[in-house]
Amino acid sequence: MVLYKIWGEKMKVRRSDRLIDMTRYLLENPHTLIPLTFFADRYESAKSSISEDLTIIKRTFKDRGTGVLETIPGASGGSRFLPYILKDEAIEVVDNLIEQMATPQRYLPGGYVYMSDLLGNPKILRQIGRIFATQYLNQEIDAIMTVSTKGVPIAQSVANYLNIPFVIVRHDIEITEGPTVNVNYVSGSSERISKMSLSKRSLKPKSKVLIVDDYMRGGGTIGGMASIVKEFDAELVGVAVVAESTVSKERSISNYTSLMRVDAKDNAVYAQNGNYLDKIYND
Repeated sequence: MVLYKIWGEKMKVRRSDRLIDMTRYLLENPHTLIPLTFFADRYESAKSSISEDLTIIKRTFKDRGTGVLETIPGASGGSRFLPYILKDEAIEVVDNLIEQMATPQRYLPGGYVYMSDLLGNPKILRQIGRIFATQYLNQEIDAIMTVSTKGVPIAQSVANYLNIPFVIVRHDIEITEGPTVNVNYVSGSSERISKMSLSKRSLKPKSKVLIVDDYMRGGGTIGGMASIVKEFDAELVGVAVVAESTVSKERSISNYTSLMRVDAKDNAVYAQNGNYLDKIYND
C-alpha cells in the first residue's frame, strides 16, 4: 500500500489503482520523457516499485498493440510512451472506412465525395490519428500543418498522438492572426489561382512539418501548403491524406500517404485501399 495525495489529503492506494493512474498519465502524455522520480514522488513510493509497475504496463501495451513504452536508464532517464497501431488493426479500420465510403449517398455533383460525418466521428478520428502517428513514430516532427476547415480535426488527432502543436493555413486572412505569409497556388479542382496564408507566429524557421488533409484531388492545396513551409524556411517531412481521388491527371505532390483511393462518377462512389500499407508497414 502507498500514500497518494488527493485534494491535499493522504489516503492509501492499492497497487492496482496506482497502475491505472500511471497508465492514464502515460496515455495522456505520449512522446514525453517522464522521470522515474515523478511517479515515485506522485505516489510516495520506492523507485523499485515504480520500475516494477512500468514493466507491467510496458508488457501490456506491447501485448495489446497499444504502443511501446521506452525506458531510458540513468539519472536523466525515465519512461516515454510511443503510441502506434498494429497492421491488422489498421487494415480493419481502413476496411471499415472503405465500406462506409462506397455508398451512392456520398456522391456529390462535380465528382466530389461527402465525408463530413466520418470526419466528425471521434472514434474514427482517433483511429486515423493513430495510423498516421505510427508512420512517424520515431521521426522528429515539430508541427502538423493543415488547411481550414475539414483538415482541422484530422490534424488535431495526429498532433494529439505525436504530442506536438498543429497550425492551420487559411484561405481568408483574419485580423486576429496578425502579420501573415501568403502564397498563391493553383487549385487542383478548379485550376484557378487561389491564395492561402499562415500567421508569421505559427511556425518557427527550421521546423520539421507534417502536412495532413482530408481529401486530395490534383494536389494543388497541398502544394500550396508545401510552398508555405518553404517560405518559413522549414522542412516538409511528409504528407498524409485520408482519401485521394483516382483522377488520372498528374499531381503536383508525388510523395504522400493515403488511407483510401476514391472514385466518384456516374452518381456512385467507389473506394479501395490507398498506399498506406506500403508506406507505413513495409518501409
